[in-house]
Amino acid sequence: MKEFLSQRSIPYIEKDVSLDQAAAAEMVRLSGQRGVPVTVIDGRVVVGYDQQMLTQLLSAKQRVYLGAAVADASEMAAKGRCRVARGAYVGKVTEGGPAEEGGLQPGDVIVSIGGRSVQNAADLEALVAHLRPGLELPVRYVRGDEQYDTTLSL
Repeated sequence: MKEFLSQRSIPYIEKDVSLDQAAAAEMVRLSGQRGVPVTVIDGRVVVGYDQQMLTQLLSAKQRVYLGAAVADASEMAAKGRCRVARGAYVGKVTEGGPAEEGGLQPGDVIVSIGGRSVQNAADLEALVAHLRPGLELPVRYVRGDEQYDTTLSL
């Protein structure tokens, strides 16, 4: 695994689970297994050396990743889950992802990204599809009755 990542100049953190009980517990919590190696890429767990899966996940990493599952705010408003009828409703935030690090929480509604208005989830996905990793992206969102601004590091 180390050779695979090093050959591709991909930084990684190595944890020796035979010496580090906390790392061993984390490995079991993440993978449900005690076998090594366990590799985590953007929250996806790969147990063992699955070169095809690793290549696929690392290729996807070249795209911008928000770390949030979104739906149309209009649909969520109709269900009484939010008061905002336009935007991208944040349903789930991935631990350690850009959305969480930027302070977004489930129930927030993204109304603009990069200075562009977001009418629904499809708008957000279309805007993000054209971005490249490494950007600092301004995001405006609504939480409750208040509007907030944050920056996501992609």
